[in-house]
Parts: sequence; structure tokens; C-alpha cells
Amino acid sequence: MYNKVIQGDCAAVLSSFPEECIDLTCTSPPYDSARLYKGFVFDFEAIAQQLFKVTKKGGVVVWVVGDQTINGSESGTSFRQALYFKEIGFNLHDTMIYEKNGPAYPASFRSNRYSQVFEYMFILAKGKPKTYNLIKDKPNKWAGHQSFGRATSRQVDGSLKERGKHITQDVGYRYNIWKYNTGFGYSSADKRAFKHPAIFPDKLAEDHIITWSNEGDVVLDPMSGSGTVLIAAKKLNRKYIGIEISGEYCSLINERLENP
Repeated sequence: MYNKVIQGDCAAVLSSFPEECIDLTCTSPPYDSARLYKGFVFDFEAIAQQLFKVTKKGGVVVWVVGDQTINGSESGTSFRQALYFKEIGFNLHDTMIYEKNGPAYPASFRSNRYSQVFEYMFILAKGKPKTYNLIKDKPNKWAGHQSFGRATSRQVDGSLKERGKHITQDVGYRYNIWKYNTGFGYSSADKRAFKHPAIFPDKLAEDHIITWSNEGDVVLDPMSGSGTVLIAAKKLNRKYIGIEISGEYCSLINERLENP
């Protein structure tokens, strides 16, 4: 079952999986009709229900999604999907932002809106996340300085208790806005990945896998695309399962997994 790519409709394939067998899902669905994906469509509600079934208690689903602008208005599909996940039992643990440090859309003087440079990363948990290896790589402006003022905490009776001062460390935990270089040659060093029309950065997949899973855990991407998540999972010593409806992309993924 593990370390393989399965061709097929992900809702149908997931229906054959046992309950609570996945530690982490990291995936990105089609954004409305912004891409044709060779004519394939997906049933969001069926996929969401199957993801809830296969996710372990304390497991996490990372859902990377954006909205198409139609007739001058953003579709809002991303929000509806997040709310549906909540309706079927997931907790919306965090709403994170993936900021693209690359060509902006619609970077044009004819536009009547600011250029779009981000997507949502909804962190959905089945209960409280059992794993959270938060990444600590944000340089602290005041590194080496003593904390300012009196460090206090409010007690149950309303009184203040002094907690003592501390020295600010060199780096702290990053914020929930993650910025990556994007575009050809930047999202991935492997040019084969760009045979797929909508990839996200290799580093984005790696960072979520590091954060929400441990070595030996099972990582799923039910819409594997070019295989970014699976390759990152293999690199980070996780078991992986990929599902992809396109035979062409399945071949691409296997080629990249076998010849990194």
C-alpha cells in the first residue's frame, strides 16, 4: 500500500482504504476552472468525506487552494471548502498564507485590483494535531537583548505575577505566512516538474511534511500532479501514497521518484 502511485479517481480509490490510516495529507485541488487538467474534474465533497475517513485521530490535512476571478469577482470557493471541512468534523487549525515571490498576476496597468501574490493553506486537523514540529528559522530583530518591561501573566484572581526577564534568542518560530520563490526553475530544481501546469514549490511541501509528521509516518497526496509531495516525503523518510487520475502524470511521478 505504501510508497506507490495509484492511478484513478481519488474519491473512489480512497473509499477502498481502511479508516484512520493516514497521518498527513498535503495536496492542492484544481482552482475552479482556472486549469483544464486534461478534462478531468473532481468531486470535492466526496473527496473531503473520504479524507476525513482515512485521516488518523490527530492527523492533519494541508489544503493549498486559491480562487478564480470570474466576471470581476473572486469565486470564494476556497472559503466554502474550508467551511465544508469543518461541517464534516475537521477543525480549522490554522489559515496560513503561501506568498509567491515571483511574477504577480495580473501585474498589468489595466488591472483595477492589486496583483495576486498568495494562496491559502488551510490546516485541517482531526481533533488536536498529534504532531507539530514548528519550524524555528525567523531571525529575531532584538536577538541578544533582554526582554522589555516587566514580563507578567494574569492569574485567576486577577492579580499579576512577574515571570522574570529573558534574553531574546537569535531565531524564533516563523509566522504563518510562508514566502517562496516561484516560477520556472525556482519552484523546483527539477525541470520535469513543469510538465504539470500548476505545481507548488518543493520547499513548501517539505516544510509542511516536517511540521505535521514524523519519520515513518504515512503522507498522502490524493491529487499528486507532478509528484512534489511524494518526492518530498521520500526525501524526508516518510511513507507515501499518491493518487493521480492522469496516466501521463502517473508516469511523470514514477520517473521522478525513480530518478531524482
